[in-house]
Amino acid sequence: MSNINENLQATLQVQGIRKRFGQGASSKEVLAGLSFSVADGEFVSIIGPSGSGKTTLFQVIGGLERPSEGEIWIDGKQTTGERGHISYMPQQSSLLPWQTVAGNIELSLTISGVDRKSAKEKTKEWLERIGLHEYANSYPHVLSGGMQQRVSFLRALLAPQNLMLLDEPFGALDALTRQQMQQWLMSIWEHNRRSVLLVTHSIEEALYLSDRIIVLSASPAVVLEEFQVPFERPRHEALWTDPLFNTLKQRIYELLKVGAKEGS
Repeated sequence: MSNINENLQATLQVQGIRKRFGQGASSKEVLAGLSFSVADGEFVSIIGPSGSGKTTLFQVIGGLERPSEGEIWIDGKQTTGERGHISYMPQQSSLLPWQTVAGNIELSLTISGVDRKSAKEKTKEWLERIGLHEYANSYPHVLSGGMQQRVSFLRALLAPQNLMLLDEPFGALDALTRQQMQQWLMSIWEHNRRSVLLVTHSIEEALYLSDRIIVLSASPAVVLEEFQVPFERPRHEALWTDPLFNTLKQRIYELLKVGAKEGS
């Protein structure tokens, strides 16, 4: 195990994580010794073939599953198997249908320990910032998919934890809405530099949003390669036509193909 003091600025350290399900000859290894970190204020994406264990990794980081081997460190503390150290945004918005838009956010904040008055004030302020204040007293079913995901992201953003895990948050949206949400996410994140770990199947999304990309193999997952994304912030739509963007996209795509074959 590496010494945690080697990187005091790391919000997250994943150290030698292995995860097996089952016992004996029927056991299946899903994660095969993953190690990586997310620095304070860094946006990191994980990309890998379907079934490469990305969801299991998130469950281990969030304390929902204990690893078979290895440790999770968050904010300089060993948190392996402990819950409550991350904020989480799933692929579906998971808003409570019986709560209003404002009520969903306020409830999340009060559960996290924020007093009710502060929760109401924060909710009102941020709904105005993201242009959804007119829907504060509406119920989630009247919102479009993109609007629901904005509320879901805001709920995660306002949680007190320093580390946000985003699990394919735009995967269920149509292509145009997804692109608009990526741009919106970047504009909000630029003004609130939380540490983010994103799981995505989209190479373009990873390149557009991230400071660094971690490419996993098929299960049992290992880190194939890490890419430092060289583009300056703030990012703009023109990036998608940049020759270097497309070169990196092709390199990652080829790496994923190799990783998928090795795992098959």
